[in-house]
Amino acid sequence: MAYVIAAPCVADYSCLEVCPADCIRPGPDDPEFETAEQLHIDPANCIECDSCVSACPVGAVYDAPELPPQWSHYESVNADWFRTDA
Repeated sequence: MAYVIAAPCVADYSCLEVCPADCIRPGPDDPEFETAEQLHIDPANCIECDSCVSACPVGAVYDAPELPPQWSHYESVNADWFRTDA
């Protein structure tokens, strides 16, 4: 299971800076970077290192099975951000 960024995210990019798998977006090269209110973890590329968990200043990163019930839908919110329509 991958990690998931949920509602408390404030997009301060601390998690993005420590991610060794480069799986958190939007990043500085993404058009959405300047206006992002929420960051997302790509479940296909997350290596479950948990670096993002300790870096998050607001405790918004969860192991997917441990998401609080009110934020369980963020698992699909994160995954959907990376889906592209072919």
